[in-house]
Amino acid sequence: MNPISMLFPSADHAVAENAQPPAYFDDLNLNQVVDWLTASKQEYNLKAYYYTAVQDEETIQFRQEIVRDLLEETTLTRLQTFAAQMVILRRYRKLIGELVHQNHREGWFLEAVLVYVRAVIQLAQDLNNAELRSRGLMAFRQALDAYARSSEFQRLVDEAEQLKQDLSAVRYCILIKDTTVKVRPYEGEADYSIEVEKTFEKFKQGAVKDYLIKLNIVSSMNHVEAQILDLVARLNPELFDRLHRFYADHAQFAADFILAFDREIQFYLAYLETILPLMKSGLKFCLPVVSRKNKAVNAVDAFDLALAIQLREDTARIVPNDFQLMDKERVIIVSGPNQGGKTTFARMFGQLHHLACLGLPVPGREARLFCFDDIFTHFEREEDIRNLRGKLNEELARMRQIFEQATTNSLIILNEPFNSTTLKDALFLSRKIMQRILELDSLCVWVTFLTELASAAEKTVSMISTVDAEDVARRTFRIIRRPADGLAYAITIAEKHRLTYEKLKERIQA
Repeated sequence: MNPISMLFPSADHAVAENAQPPAYFDDLNLNQVVDWLTASKQEYNLKAYYYTAVQDEETIQFRQEIVRDLLEETTLTRLQTFAAQMVILRRYRKLIGELVHQNHREGWFLEAVLVYVRAVIQLAQDLNNAELRSRGLMAFRQALDAYARSSEFQRLVDEAEQLKQDLSAVRYCILIKDTTVKVRPYEGEADYSIEVEKTFEKFKQGAVKDYLIKLNIVSSMNHVEAQILDLVARLNPELFDRLHRFYADHAQFAADFILAFDREIQFYLAYLETILPLMKSGLKFCLPVVSRKNKAVNAVDAFDLALAIQLREDTARIVPNDFQLMDKERVIIVSGPNQGGKTTFARMFGQLHHLACLGLPVPGREARLFCFDDIFTHFEREEDIRNLRGKLNEELARMRQIFEQATTNSLIILNEPFNSTTLKDALFLSRKIMQRILELDSLCVWVTFLTELASAAEKTVSMISTVDAEDVARRTFRIIRRPADGLAYAITIAEKHRLTYEKLKERIQA
């Protein structure tokens, strides 16, 4: 069966299995998001998929089509059911590799095959009844249907079901005396448990407590049980010879394209299973328009996904924000009071673009985003005394690395650089950095206390974090598009403490 990819329009493309998290992951808290997405799915090794943003619009659209199909609740539930059966299959296969007793191992092998064929048959039926529109899922449905109808698969199903039925029909007697255990054929002996129940039936008076002990079905087998099974096999040589041949003939019973599908579809299921509860709590997600050519970007009611996951039990605390860059605008300068949500806004901007270039829904009511080639971040770090450089020198070195690699298609996110130096030097250095960014024509979000940068050029846009007009100590965490005059927050504080010119005059006169 030809390979079919759920991640790329062509199966010739693949994600590098040894992919490492991009350098910007920590600064944008995307490492936290990926850890959460993969926490319950470690066996799939999904992290590389989330690390690797794609750089072509066709692949993004291909993945978005699959997401749209999966957002249909019935389709999602059917694929989750299939995935749950495949989890059981992997557990059985792992167990088989650990068992040393032949008959025991081959019995569990038969159980694994039955789980597999029943899961495949059910999935084929479910997908044939689903209204699919994505190229990926429709191609897989066609391949799965052909596979499920193939003579090879039908032979596997028939052999497994018949063998299971015949083994289930085996009856035998165990005779135990002192340390001796004998096994002989079942010869129609009465079931004494039924006779015992009949004898004591007359003592029942009303509702009584059930003292029957329910034995757990376990996968392990001790040496006595193993020898009993061997004796049962000797009593039924033909049947157990069939089991041995079945094990030998179908060692590689699972089709590679189905195993690949099971893993790749988890890329979507893990993400949707995370965001659907957030959506039910009122947060909005959307499939964005993504362009590699148009740098006009915007988002409505966007928010930090890492923060939303952290506050998933209290999503009312999440404050969504909007942003927009039009025409020649490239740089958002974010200023305002500390602890007002500026850094969260910058992280959100980067998160949205990375998630969009994975082909996944992004946090927000609607969005238009840019297909970047890389994201470069500069967030404050603790000074490392081992490099024998001061903090400013270290910042300049990091900036140099950014501009040695950044291109016109890169995203640059700067969070309060040069705040360790004097205002004069910070402004001088920031203007030089701004000049480089404008020359590159890169998209940028720059969090800064230097409001002068907001009016640096026609490519820059000013956004400020706001406070409650009635209580300046309370942050609204709303970031709005407004010219930065450097006075609004100071005036609010002055009004609160009655230190404006008018208030001072009143107090002096009093």
